[in-house]
Amino acid sequence: MRETVAAVSTPYGKGGVALIRVSGGDAVAICDRVFLPANGAVLSSVPARTAVYGTITCHGQSVDTGIATVFRAPASFTGEDVVEISCHGGILVTEAVLGAVLAAGAVPAPAGEFTKRAFLNGRLSLSAAEAVADLLDAHSEEALRLTGANARGALASRLSDIYSRLQSVVAACYVDSDFPDEDLSDMTGDDMAEAYTALRDEIRALSSTYRLGKAVCEGIDTVIVGKPNAGKSSLMNMMCEKVVIGRVTLRLCDTAGIRNTRSRVEKIGVERAEERMQEAELVLAVFDASQPLDRYDARVIERLRPLKCAKIALINKTDLQRHMDPYQLGELFDRVIYISCATGDGKAELYSAIEEMYSAGEVNYDTAATVTGARVYAALKGAEESLTRAIEALNSGTAPDIAAMEAEIALSRLGEADGRRVAEGVVDEIFHRFCVGK
Repeated sequence: MRETVAAVSTPYGKGGVALIRVSGGDAVAICDRVFLPANGAVLSSVPARTAVYGTITCHGQSVDTGIATVFRAPASFTGEDVVEISCHGGILVTEAVLGAVLAAGAVPAPAGEFTKRAFLNGRLSLSAAEAVADLLDAHSEEALRLTGANARGALASRLSDIYSRLQSVVAACYVDSDFPDEDLSDMTGDDMAEAYTALRDEIRALSSTYRLGKAVCEGIDTVIVGKPNAGKSSLMNMMCEKVVIGRVTLRLCDTAGIRNTRSRVEKIGVERAEERMQEAELVLAVFDASQPLDRYDARVIERLRPLKCAKIALINKTDLQRHMDPYQLGELFDRVIYISCATGDGKAELYSAIEEMYSAGEVNYDTAATVTGARVYAALKGAEESLTRAIEALNSGTAPDIAAMEAEIALSRLGEADGRRVAEGVVDEIFHRFCVGK
């Protein structure tokens, strides 16, 4: 049996109320030694999901007064017996109440321990648990609504549905293979290929939501590039380092001006700029509208040409007399936008273009199943690739039971996505993101 753990589940500081959560098989017994209900009863006799007022003590001395709420396994957040003690907010009194619980037999809860136990006890799927962490980190209304939907099980439900349907197809294949004379399955090879294709397309559609989910919840790695004095720093100042554009968040990085130089220090700056370009999901390339394109602009363009990320050309300094011909940029960029960092002209158009690029049309943020994490995205892409191979195998005349081996790999990857077959180390890494008390 796991140890009974306790932690403060509200932010430390001066406030009206603080909450200490205790979870584990001995939670009620431990809190019986600490909390004395005002009605003279003992906490262990309190019905589940009932809050009682009383005195909080430590070694027989009164520490505070507050409210204790008892939850019985499995009907609690963690799936274990849980007691939540609400006391007066304040660093010293909160530490005193937590200290009383620890002195009575609980041990300090590591970061994310309560949510981890909820997952291990089947109270939360792994995707819903991850959504709880995203919910705590939400920095926009859209992120709050989207992660809230996943925390309520929107993504977990969609993953579970796809998994169950694929499992049924694989099972039908093996039944037909193992008992060919029993007529237990009415699925032909063509039927299986059709079913795999429908499921593969559904997985592909779900994984495609990662573009929006990452943009809303985590942010897009965005690099500003250009030759010296094109206006990169001015653009950075105009936008700020981390900017929320409607539903989308950008994590901006300014870079050194890209040019040929003999200075070792400047060369290092240019090399780092080019490295950041390789890693970026969005590049904002700044050009000086008051000057014709020169060899330094040409070097920027050549460095951008092989990149697969989204690219926006920003023709800056439009408040000055224009000498640049934007047609020389060709079709390299997804958008070409005229701006003036000095006056702010074009800022609204830039923001509108970025939001449009990362929009997924009309999305119900309160109910949509949206992929927000790289772990789930990678698992879905793996499942998609395996099903594609299964489909190709069937279409080439391979026996269904051989093609089903690829479908089993897809099942395994889906199991990783929703936590059915995830490694212990991955679980630990996920819950390490949480704060203590969650």
